[in-house]
Amino acid sequence: VQLQASGGGLVQAGGSLRLSCAVSGFTFDDYSIGWFRQAPGKEREGISCIRRSDGSAYYADSVKGRFIISSDNAKNMVYLQMNSLKPDDTAVHYCAGDQTQAIFIATMTSESHLCNYWGKGTQVTVSS
Repeated sequence: VQLQASGGGLVQAGGSLRLSCAVSGFTFDDYSIGWFRQAPGKEREGISCIRRSDGSAYYADSVKGRFIISSDNAKNMVYLQMNSLKPDDTAVHYCAGDQTQAIFIATMTSESHLCNYWGKGTQVTVSS
């Protein structure tokens, strides 16, 4: 299994970025992809996830109404559209993949150790 996150960068507060996660190698059908972030000195936080088979999604309160997760199954890509960015969104962002139950529980509880497959992070920096 391979996951590769990209799309991070530097943006001013109020701006937008779209993160991408390229997914390959899963051999089971019911898997999900989650987005997590980790700011310096803080625990890794689950922010959103999506079930690839039916598009069911979850958002943490910290991003609800500002971020949109989507999946293009034909391209094996998952996206995180981040709008109305705030300086508090500054963090390294990671995508993770696993069985749906593991990803949803991990994202909702920020128990990232439940996820077996991770991509390298991409830095998002929001200036005030």
